[in-house]
Amino acid sequence: MYLMNDDKKNSLVQRAFTNHLRVAAVAAAVVALTLTGCGDSKKGEKASQTAAKVNKEEITVHQINFVLQRQQGLKPEQAEAASKQVLERLIDQELAVQKAQELKLDRDPRVVQQIEAAKREIISRAYVERIGESISKPTSEEVAKYYNEKPALFKERRIYSLQEVAIEAKPEQFAQIRDKLQAAKNMNEFAEFLKANDFRFTGNQAVRAAEQLPLAGLDAIARMKDGDSAISQTPTGLTVLFLVGSRPQAVSEEQARPAIEAFLSNQRKGEVVQKDIKALRDAAKVEYVGKFAEKAPEAAGAASAAAVAAPAPAPVSAATPASGGLNAADISKGMGLK
Repeated sequence: MYLMNDDKKNSLVQRAFTNHLRVAAVAAAVVALTLTGCGDSKKGEKASQTAAKVNKEEITVHQINFVLQRQQGLKPEQAEAASKQVLERLIDQELAVQKAQELKLDRDPRVVQQIEAAKREIISRAYVERIGESISKPTSEEVAKYYNEKPALFKERRIYSLQEVAIEAKPEQFAQIRDKLQAAKNMNEFAEFLKANDFRFTGNQAVRAAEQLPLAGLDAIARMKDGDSAISQTPTGLTVLFLVGSRPQAVSEEQARPAIEAFLSNQRKGEVVQKDIKALRDAAKVEYVGKFAEKAPEAAGAASAAAVAAPAPAPVSAATPASGGLNAADISKGMGLK
């Protein structure tokens, strides 16, 4: 699906840079909170690291800071109030942990399995991050090259008003639908055709900036003119995308630079990690047993690529799928149909 529910018209490239600065400011505020009240004596310094005691267990300032630094969108001036809220949640969590240990839930096989899985995930991620530390920062030339190669994202960026219709149909009905789409004067006429022929369909409509669309399909959408439509096949039928209208809203190279640098760095990191894991696999002795031995080589290659190198993010925040579609009556109403 191309569309999402939220209408975000501002440049996500600019927002990515703003968020970067905000995280840095919050981190500074968190450090300031840690240092507040620290005395010269070792006793005062030790006391300052304890935020609360829950029975015999301590909750430290470091625990609070760790949670705060993971909060997205937190403003520096909100750090102190947020730290108090985090402390209360940590107290509740500690009480739950203590009760769980009293009930010996920490020895439950399912709990132990989850803990081990989380531990493996954290350690493997740390290894991947360590590899990423050696990645060099993209040069100005590389940033400029990417900027110029993606005009639809930047210098020719547009805000699109889109309508999308997902149609349930059988392959033998595709030609009829395609012919009617080409012959229809507007979307209203096409929707009436679907209703008259008892096609089940859902749809949504929204205004989306270029970076909120799937990167793989952006160039195709950018080539569309206002009033154009595009049709694609799906497992259950066809999806029709209408470009109701659009307006230009370019992004300069300077505005896009932080996001492009982040994207190129992630892309480069993914390539290095994938290469490193492949070398580890080649050097290791991996034996598949039982049903997993069937077609193991093919499965191993696909799994390795998917698990180690997740798709590199677009140079701006990736779009999320629309949550919930409109039914035929809803979209007909949206199209101005009775």
